This record gives sequence, structure tokens and C-alpha cells, in this order.
Amino acid sequence: MARQVYSNMSEQEKENDPLYKRRHSLAHVLAEAVQRLYPGTRLGFGPAVDNGFYYDFQFAEEFDSENLPKIEAEMRKIIGEKQAFTRTVLDIEEAAKRFEEAGEILKAEHVRELAEDHKEVSIYQNGEFTDLCAGPHVENTSQIPSDCFALDSVAGAYWHADQSREMLTRIYGLAFNNKKDLKEYLRQREEARKYDHRKLSKELEFYTMTEKVGLGLPLWLPNGTVLREELEKFAKETEQRGGYQRVATPHITNEQLFYTSGHLPYYKDGMYPPMQIDDGQNYYLKPMNCPMHHMIFSSRPRSYRELPLRLAEYGNCYRYEGSGSLAGLLRVRGMCMNDAHIYCSPEQLAEEFKAVLDLHSFYYDKFRIEGYWMRLSLHDPKNTKKYVDNPEAWAQSEDAIRQVVRSMGVDFEEVPGEAAFYGPKVDFQIRNVLGREETASTNQLDFAVPSRFNLVYTGKDGEYHTPYCIHRAPLGTHERFLAFLMEHFKGAFPTWMSPVQVMVVPVSVEKFGDYAERLAAALRNDLYRAQANLEGDSFNKKIRAAVTSKIPNILVVGANEAENESVTWRRYSVKDQRTLKFTEFQNILAKMCKERTMDNFADVVLPE
Repeated sequence: MARQVYSNMSEQEKENDPLYKRRHSLAHVLAEAVQRLYPGTRLGFGPAVDNGFYYDFQFAEEFDSENLPKIEAEMRKIIGEKQAFTRTVLDIEEAAKRFEEAGEILKAEHVRELAEDHKEVSIYQNGEFTDLCAGPHVENTSQIPSDCFALDSVAGAYWHADQSREMLTRIYGLAFNNKKDLKEYLRQREEARKYDHRKLSKELEFYTMTEKVGLGLPLWLPNGTVLREELEKFAKETEQRGGYQRVATPHITNEQLFYTSGHLPYYKDGMYPPMQIDDGQNYYLKPMNCPMHHMIFSSRPRSYRELPLRLAEYGNCYRYEGSGSLAGLLRVRGMCMNDAHIYCSPEQLAEEFKAVLDLHSFYYDKFRIEGYWMRLSLHDPKNTKKYVDNPEAWAQSEDAIRQVVRSMGVDFEEVPGEAAFYGPKVDFQIRNVLGREETASTNQLDFAVPSRFNLVYTGKDGEYHTPYCIHRAPLGTHERFLAFLMEHFKGAFPTWMSPVQVMVVPVSVEKFGDYAERLAAALRNDLYRAQANLEGDSFNKKIRAAVTSKIPNILVVGANEAENESVTWRRYSVKDQRTLKFTEFQNILAKMCKERTMDNFADVVLPE
């Protein structure tokens, strides 16, 4: 089921969206129900989100999620009271005092924070409940069907997402147009959870994590390591064809490098604490590769004849993400990035940027990832603390990237306030198996940092010029992109990526085990990942085990196959099987791997 996305919706779009108004109103109804049932509970924030709504509460007593049905029943009672939503505009000080008098300390604090940009604020009242809110809402709670929503879960959330502040209780609710849509969403979500990458990884032994190593630091098991290495091999071959040169940089570096780049002190909260080495200098685990690539560029004089210079690295980086934001492989603290930096002249910028966007699309199309879209992330001209203060450079670079994206004839959305601090970027957005929007990869234009490193090249005119730098990672990180692929493929990878590419199963181990092992050994000798199942289990159990492990190719061998040097080939997800000479299968296998065929899809026709 399609899901609404509200984070970038304009106020006019919200006003015209009945489902948004219903979800937003339900957040207020939830808060009213909670304060009725739990007097003394203080309010945090309560927005509509892309599948419903939530509200953050500071309970005066311990809250148990088992009480959700009771709150849900109270919400339906409030809906039945046909409460009207009324809007009132107050000046900042009056609104702050009103919330303070009501004991809503957090709300009063937030009102005063708004004083920097606003002289007045709006509040909405329904029944006895009043909340700071910009709206919009339904006119009356009677416009909310009582069976279109359900309270879903409870989580912790820091006030203002600040770990040094109060921990609040967040109650999530689901809401759709009607009961039918709600039930369909729940059905789809339950089905999708079967293919959550964390569940698949446990079943198929892709990776593990343990607090003894550290939160957000995945340990790749043999099966998962195959996935990493095959993805990396694919990218390296693709980049070599695209004119990239490979480099390698250390995991730690002197802090001065990050002061030069501008990441310190502004990015310090996202970095691991420094290590003090015996020379008295602080060293950081690197959170990104670009400063070191800049040093490679500056290692000797450069000429315009060398541009564009494309430096690529699968670099390991470390970022201190908050523990509450860690989510399997989607958000980790230790990651390996499909990174590259392209140094180019202004005349080369459009062509190089477009080539990278095409590379993103090439990968997505190769993996049959559909429904992705581009997000042009722009800066916020009012926020000079977050962004380089150079209005002219921002205007030029944003317009240049906008023209590139438009020339491609693809759908994209513009989002102010999401750019990198040094320039605009284009993010590729997809939805994960649970329907949540995620950024899969990015392509960024940097007009600011090269000058900080005094990066120059000699132009045709004999003068020094500062290059543009394109930061690109079309496969993102191993961790995040493989999480998407695990869910996208439901754990069943194509032959070229699969941890075990071929499983040979003899009808009888006693009679045909030697033949099965000889075939597996021949495949391993050709550097394929092949095994022969010579365990004492029944034949049917061995077949089930291979299918459960999502092995793409099962070779069954018995008397006829042994006598004719043949195999009976079963493909994962395909009912029909074929008997053919083993040498024929070897040729087909070689072609599948060389061409990186997506043979995990049943509609793929393989050569006879």
C-alpha cells in the first residue's frame, strides 16, 4: 500500500490532504486520552507521520505498553463526543505563560525557542485539550472513523532528540482512510517482516553483533563476507571501466585534517573521541574519506590535462551514531563506503555529475530496484551556522545541479535544508521492506572545501584554479546497501553473489557421493562456491535444506547422471528442472557469473 510522506509537504498541501488532517487530529485525540487517564502527564511533540501519528509524553508514573487498548478505547470515546477543533493565535509570551500555568514546562520551553523567528503562535483546542500547533485539523472529531486507526507501539524518545535531555515515552498509532486500508497495511507489514534483513541475517548467517565488540559494529560472517566482496568486486570493475583510479587511506588521522576540512568542531558529536598519541597530537577514527583524498590530490602539482581526476576507495569509516538510532545494518557505527571523489573543472561539472547519476541508476536497474526517486537537497540560506556562507556559490551550484537533474527527464523533489554544509546534493531514495523511506546513496557537489585545502590545478591559461569536487557513493555503504538487497531479494541472491552458488545432492551418498564430491571439487577448482551434501540425512531433507538456505542452484545426481557425466539442475524459485551434461552446466554457470545475471528472478531465461 502506498504511504504518504509528510516531511517535505507544504502547508497548503497539508491543508488539502484529508488523511494528513485526520492523522494530525488523532495525535491530539491521543494526547487528550492520555491526560484524561493519566493526570499530570506532560506533553512533548505530536505530529502526523507517513503511516499514522505519534505523541511524546512525560508520564508522572511508570507507563506500561499493555495500557494501549485502554487508551485506544478512550480515544474512540472522545471521537464519539464530536469535539470541534478551534484555532487561536497568541503572542509568544502569552502562549508561554499559558502553558507554564498548565504545568506544560516542555511546551512553554518550545514556545520561547520559537521567539527567534516568530512573534506569535497558534494553539488548537478540542474538548478540554489545548495544544501548541500550526494545524491543520479536521473540523470535528466526528469526521474520524472510529475503526480507521489503532495504537501500535511504544518507544523512548529524548526531548528535542537531545540525549542530555529528558527521556520521553513515544506512543505510535496507525491511521488510514478506513478499516479496510488499515487491515491491508497490517497484513502487508506482517508479510514484510518475514524479510526484514535482521531476521534474514540470523537465519542465513550473514552478520552478527555483540555488545562485547560494540553497538553498531557488525561482524561479517562467512556468508555475509561473500556478499560484501562480490558487491565490492562488481563496483571496482564498473569504476575501472569508468576511468576511476583506486587509492587507500588509513583508518585514523591527525585532528588538524578535520579542522582544515571544517568537520571539527561542528561534526564532533558524530565522531568517536580522540586518541592522544605519544607525540601529543590528537587522532580521530575517520568518519569520512574526503579529507584524505584531498591530500592525495595535493600531493603534487596538477594540470587541467589530468582532470577529471576520479579517486575511488572502499574506505572503512566510523561514526558515533546515537544508540537509539542504530537499526541493524541500516544505521551502524562502523561502515565500509563505496566512496569516490571527482575533481573537475567548471566546464566538466555537468557532464561528470550526470555520469554519476547515471551510475546510480545503472546499479539500481541492475538489481531490479524499482520505485526509487531523486531528492535534490538544497541549503537553508538563513542557517549560516550549518552551511558555508557564500550565497553566490550556493546559487550557482544549486542551479547547475538542478539543470543536470532536469536534463535527465526524471522525477525529483527539492528539499531545502538537507544539503551538505559544503554544497547541494542529490540523494537516491527508496523504501525498505516495511515501507519506510531511506536514503540509499548520494551524489554531492562541493564548491567550498577544496579551497580550504588549497587544492589547485594549472589551467590552459597558465593560472591556478580551484577544482570542484564531487563526492559520490552510488552503492552507499556495504552495510546499508546490503540490508536493502537482503530484503529486496528476500535473502535469495543471484548466483554471482550467493554465498553458496551450487549445492550437489546425491540421491544416495553410498552410491553417488564420490561423483557428487568430484563435481563440487571441479567447481571449486574453477573458483565457484560449491559444496556436496554428503550428510546422512534423507535425500528429501537435503533438498529442503538447500531450498531453505536459498541456494540458487541444486544439482541432483543419481545413477543416470553418474553414468552420463550429467546433472539434474534445479533453480531456486523455478519449478521446472533440466538434465544436462555437467560441462554444459559449467558453461552456463560461467556465463551467469560473468554477466552477473539476475537469475534469482523466475522470469530470467537462461541459455539452453
